[in-house]
Amino acid sequence: MDLRETIAGIAPADAEAMRAAEARQASLTKPPGSLGRLEELSVRLAGMQGTARPVIRGKTIIVAAGDHGVVAQGVTAYPQEVTAQMALNFLSGGAAISVLARQAEIELVIVDAGMATALPEHSALRVLGIGRGTADMTVGPAMTRGQAEACVSAGVEFALEAAERGADVIGTGDMGIGNTTASSAIVAALTGRPPDETTGRGTGRSDTELAAKAAVVERALAVNRPDAGDPLDVLSKVGGFEIGVLAGVVLGGAYARRAVIIDGFISGAAALIAHRLCPRVCEYLIAGHLSTEAGHRIVLEALGLRPLLELDMRLGEGTGAALAMGVLEAAAAALSDMATFMEAGVSDRPAVEKGGMD
Repeated sequence: MDLRETIAGIAPADAEAMRAAEARQASLTKPPGSLGRLEELSVRLAGMQGTARPVIRGKTIIVAAGDHGVVAQGVTAYPQEVTAQMALNFLSGGAAISVLARQAEIELVIVDAGMATALPEHSALRVLGIGRGTADMTVGPAMTRGQAEACVSAGVEFALEAAERGADVIGTGDMGIGNTTASSAIVAALTGRPPDETTGRGTGRSDTELAAKAAVVERALAVNRPDAGDPLDVLSKVGGFEIGVLAGVVLGGAYARRAVIIDGFISGAAALIAHRLCPRVCEYLIAGHLSTEAGHRIVLEALGLRPLLELDMRLGEGTGAALAMGVLEAAAAALSDMATFMEAGVSDRPAVEKGGMD
């Protein structure tokens, strides 16, 4: 599907369904507001699905992996080979996201968005073939604009395929040594915040290493001068292949009217790109959790999103999205399956109060 067609086809959440969901919430056998944010979440989900009684059946997390040329600048303690090694771990079921997805019955789709090392064929692996890692963004653009567009378009297709397979909720996850550096540059470029605020420790950087990493981000921005008004320009100059794919997943999920749960900092940077391409995607976005990465809070503020969970996590892979899917399922079930006062034969109170039924 053409990217412009996708963006133009993203419809607003269904206001009538949301009003009907709010009315149903008010009639359920509980004091209004007593389920807190679950109620707000269920109403948002009703608007996404266009029904007052939303359901969550299929769940999919798309984990995109890619390598980054900026690792040549010493921004990470891990060798680049770890990206492919961890992708293999995803496919073999040994990674954290593998365990969480298996426990929660979530389909995992692993995308080689542009790793330096090719992987063997696997039924759960999708290979783009756009490139074998980005270029070093401190000496020029990370990728061409054509590559950036191709990544985003591929992400749209992955989301649409997941929706066609029955996913009612789609999560985003990432893997890529060096991708916190790229994400820091993206967030700085799109929000105007300085690199020393958007750059975090990533894989355990010391204070000295953190300062050097922020300086790398600042140099990349100075060399490339990405246009904050052109998200694809930002992606091509200081982004990553996997970040582009995840931006496309957000757009495709919103186009298909599916809830899209973003994970941590890298997923957040991708969502920020998608939002700048089409602000309406925020009506379908849910922040799974708040990462301990410094720039993630900046991302969520820019998107106007409040995280569902805060567990001091910073792994990525889609782990926060996987945990948040359970919360979304609970919200949908509480709205759709709970009895109303009339159905249960329970007397409603004449006065509306918050709290319990004591």
